[in-house]
Amino acid sequence: MTNTIAIGLGGIVLVALGADVILNDGQSTLFLGRKLIDLIEYVAFWR
Repeated sequence: MTNTIAIGLGGIVLVALGADVILNDGQSTLFLGRKLIDLIEYVAFWR
């Protein structure tokens, strides 16, 4: 991955997070965070 691609992807992520906070009060980010915690606990169980 080149620096240009990394910066572009980072910018896209920041814009998506900003849009979520402005349009949905961060509800989508909170939902995805909770699902990520569930996934980590599930994977840790099978470790």
